[in-house]
Amino acid sequence: MSASVPDDHAGRVPRSGGQLELHSGAYVATVATIGATLRTLQHDGRDLVVPFAADEVRPAWRGATLAPWPNRIVDGRWERDGITHALPLTEPERGHALHGLVAWLDFEPVERTDARVVLAATIQPQPGYPFRVEVRSTFELDRHGLRQRVEARNLDTVDAPFGTGPHPYLVAGPGPVDEWELLLPASHVLETDERLAPLGLVDVEVDPERFDFREPRPIGAAVLDHTSTGIERDATGHARVEVRGDDGAGVAVVFDRACAWVQLYSSDLPGTAMHRAGLAVEPMTCPPDAFNSGTDLAEIPPGGTFTAGWRIAALPPFA
Repeated sequence: MSASVPDDHAGRVPRSGGQLELHSGAYVATVATIGATLRTLQHDGRDLVVPFAADEVRPAWRGATLAPWPNRIVDGRWERDGITHALPLTEPERGHALHGLVAWLDFEPVERTDARVVLAATIQPQPGYPFRVEVRSTFELDRHGLRQRVEARNLDTVDAPFGTGPHPYLVAGPGPVDEWELLLPASHVLETDERLAPLGLVDVEVDPERFDFREPRPIGAAVLDHTSTGIERDATGHARVEVRGDDGAGVAVVFDRACAWVQLYSSDLPGTAMHRAGLAVEPMTCPPDAFNSGTDLAEIPPGGTFTAGWRIAALPPFA
């Protein structure tokens, strides 16, 4: 099955790939096939994520699916069984391998309904990641919002290290991030150096103005670019992060037990239209540099699978 392409591209596939529009009740979403990317998501005509144009090269990882690792591998190097693996440095300004290998793969739609699409792509063995892993990303709309599930299947003959997560920039309302209220019920944060390489976990109370959002409060001028854990969960094992505007309307990200970590980024990009225009909320199955630390890193056995999931949902205004 091929993806639908808007008529205004005259048969040419847009730069972000095939465009797959999903509908369910008040929700409408567009998924682009390059990187299994959530390009748009609206509820009653209100943006829940920062969108980008179909014929635009996806900016700032906006909406991409991240695998086989989210976040960074420091210096692009990791070791296994006495062998050092070197990856391309896709964050050259800091010298790290950033956000995995599938973000620029063209995923193939393998199942499709009006409200659901399953996209598949295969990571081929390559320098730095000598494993063959199929990644399937399912997007589905219902009255509870947009659900995404990532399933990785190891097609290789040895265990494959794996981590995943999404990269949506949430929109709580008009105006910049500074004017929104954030709820992040996490007790610990990962300290980093000037290159954002992890140093170790600390209590959020070490710098509450930057890190402690266990009670909802305005983001203000806080610069957010850190990973949190120790996240409160409900009886079903799900955690949630909420961002709201002045009227209470906003958006939530809800994620399952497979995601023990969440990265926040306040999109501090001075001189660009994206500067503090959205809050990246990225549930992650493992922390930065997990290929070196081993922390919460999945090791998928030959023929085995690993899954993780999350949901993005609209929050209504205050009554």
